[in-house]
Amino acid sequence: MANQARNGSNDSKSADKKTLDYSTNPSVRGWFRTFAHCTASAVGSPWAFTAALLIILAWAITGPIFHFSDTWQLVINTSTTIITFLMVFLIQNTQNRDARAMHLKLDELIRGVTGARTHLVDLEDLDDEELDQLQKEFQKMRKKGKIQDSQESLEDAAEEVLEEKEDRKHKANTAAK
Repeated sequence: MANQARNGSNDSKSADKKTLDYSTNPSVRGWFRTFAHCTASAVGSPWAFTAALLIILAWAITGPIFHFSDTWQLVINTSTTIITFLMVFLIQNTQNRDARAMHLKLDELIRGVTGARTHLVDLEDLDDEELDQLQKEFQKMRKKGKIQDSQESLEDAAEEVLEEKEDRKHKANTAAK
């Protein structure tokens, strides 16, 4: 009851929804992370490739036994489709974690270097147009050969892009209300 009063909700379904949210449930996320990591490691090994090759060879060898029937073909088609479908999610999870870890490591390096432009730390959160704008600024500086000399103008351009992004977010939030 106290939780409901604090949350401003008397709806028990909203409390149930919180416990069923698998994206934020630490035990489910931890289990899936471990499963995805172990599976990606195992499937990416030479032994897994060899096993897959042997399965395909066994399937091909059994073709004459089953007279190359539709069911014989359906077995390999269905199996590979299901495995591919599931592997997409496992690989994507692993890639997302690796990219996130890489960004955090780079952010830490940027923050730790004296004189580094720390406002460029969260570039991965910018949209494509903003990244294109920053890339054009870098290209202009490279052409001029003044990357080191024009650090201030790059910082100004990056700050401009980040301010524009914040303005758009603010306008979107204001319009949504």
